[in-house]
Amino acid sequence: MAQAVWGYDSDNGPERWHENYPLAKGDKQSPIEINSKDVQHDSSLSSWHASYDPGAAKTILNNGRTCRVVFDDTFDRSVLRGGPLAGAYRLRQLHLHWGSSDDHGSEHVIDGVKYAAELHMVHWNPKHGNFAGALKQPDGVAVVGIFLKVGKTPKPEMKRILEEIENIKTKGKEAPFQHFDPSILFPKSRDYWTYHGSFTTPPCEECITWILLREPIEVSSDQMAKLRSLSKNDENEPESPLVDNWRPPQPLKGRIVRASFK
Repeated sequence: MAQAVWGYDSDNGPERWHENYPLAKGDKQSPIEINSKDVQHDSSLSSWHASYDPGAAKTILNNGRTCRVVFDDTFDRSVLRGGPLAGAYRLRQLHLHWGSSDDHGSEHVIDGVKYAAELHMVHWNPKHGNFAGALKQPDGVAVVGIFLKVGKTPKPEMKRILEEIENIKTKGKEAPFQHFDPSILFPKSRDYWTYHGSFTTPPCEECITWILLREPIEVSSDQMAKLRSLSKNDENEPESPLVDNWRPPQPLKGRIVRASFK
C-alpha cells in the first residue's frame, strides 16, 4: 500500500494503516467504544465554551475521504476553552464521518450504539507555535465530537454545509464557504465525555483531548443521503460514492473515560 493512498477500502483501509503508519497500533488510539458502566464521573470537569467568529470560515472541500470546512486559524479568532482544557484552542477545521446507511457511520460507539454520522471540530493549542508543532504534543489538539442521528426533523444547522455539496461533488473540489458560525451545530446539552486519544486518520497522532458530546443532533434521511452523494473519485473518473469513511473502535488499553455528568 503506497503511503499516499490510505483510505477505507479493504486494500488500504483501517486494518492496514499500521503498515505505513505504525502509530495506528499505539496505546492511545481513537475512536473507542464508551461503556457507561466504566465511565468515571468527574465533578471537577468544568463546562466548555466556544467563541467562534463566523468570519473565520473560509472554504469547504471534498478531499476524497471526507467533506471538510476550513477556518482561518492565524490568530485567536475562533476558540474553544474550558472543560478538560488548559488555555484556548483555535478552530482549524471541521469534517464528518458517515456510513452507507443510517444505522452506522459514527466512529465512537456509545454502549453499543452507532450513530449515522459523527462531526469533528478540530482545534489546536497555539502555545505549540503552529499546527504541525501541536501534533507532536500530548496537549496539542482538542476535538469536539458531535453525533448525528436520523430523525424526523432535519437540522436547519446542517443545511449550510449540505447546500454546498453540489459544488464539491468530486474529489479535489473546493468552494468558498463564508460567514458560518459552527457553534450552531452544538446540541442543547453541554454534557460530555473526555479521554486522551488520537486522530482517527493516518498518521493517527496521539495528541488529542476528546470532548464527545452526549446529546446527538438530528438530521433527516434526506440530509444524510446528500452527504452520501459525494464521490471519492475525481471528476474524470467513474463515480464512486464517498461512504463508510469511519475507523472502527480501537482498544482502550487502560485509559479512563471521564464524564462531566452523572
